[in-house]
Amino acid sequence: MSKIILGTMVAGAAFAGFMGSQIAQSSAAQYSSGSESVATPANRSGDGMQSPNPAHKNRTVIELFTSQGCSSCPPADMLAKRLAKDDSLLVISRPVTYWDRLGWKDTLARPENTDLQRSYASKGNAGSGVYTPQIVVNGGDGAVGSREGDIRSIVRRSRMAGPEIQVDRDDMGQVIVTISGKSRHMASVSLLALSSSETVQVGRGENGGRKLHYTNVVKAETNLGSWAGEKVSFPLAATSLNIAGADKYAVILQRPGAGAIVGAKLLNI
Repeated sequence: MSKIILGTMVAGAAFAGFMGSQIAQSSAAQYSSGSESVATPANRSGDGMQSPNPAHKNRTVIELFTSQGCSSCPPADMLAKRLAKDDSLLVISRPVTYWDRLGWKDTLARPENTDLQRSYASKGNAGSGVYTPQIVVNGGDGAVGSREGDIRSIVRRSRMAGPEIQVDRDDMGQVIVTISGKSRHMASVSLLALSSSETVQVGRGENGGRKLHYTNVVKAETNLGSWAGEKVSFPLAATSLNIAGADKYAVILQRPGAGAIVGAKLLNI
């Protein structure tokens, strides 16, 4: 069963089940109609962003919205694993909740992931909508999560320059994140706790009997504050770096209201 729902919310379980297969065809038409030419805030260069080090590069953030109850998702999950090997990318898996009604409750899903996808959908960027599998690049354009060519095309258009994110330890051993650069716009600063690898044996539903593999699954998110275009430092609480199931952490800078992602760094701690 196709898992594509275009729109910002699912009106009801029965209606969603019917519309999933119907809207898949219109979504495919959208992707074949030249949507790659649409620029998004994450891809524009005229927002006044200046990095203190012109050679500095931020990682391009790839967010995969996926579900254990989605039979179309395993190829996208495997693509995420391959993409994560590229050091210029930060791949984040965000399992969603809305397919839990199909007979299997996703063991990794978070309501916050579902809410974020719906917020992205409301922006109307290319490839937007509430469906799985979906990949969103730098909080802007999206594509069906298994279409590697479409995704790499969006990545090539995405801007890599941004604020410099530096991670140090003070004399007491506390981790300090410092953001430097100039910008006319504010961004929220978040710490993501990630599990680099998860394997799930699915018992029921469309993937019943299958063993599925996930990369960089979000376990928790902590808002550190905001960056308004001046140098600022954020001390990280020890509890924020000791999340159950997480083995890596990343800092993300994102415009308000699920806007463009303008900076990202995987912490080496």
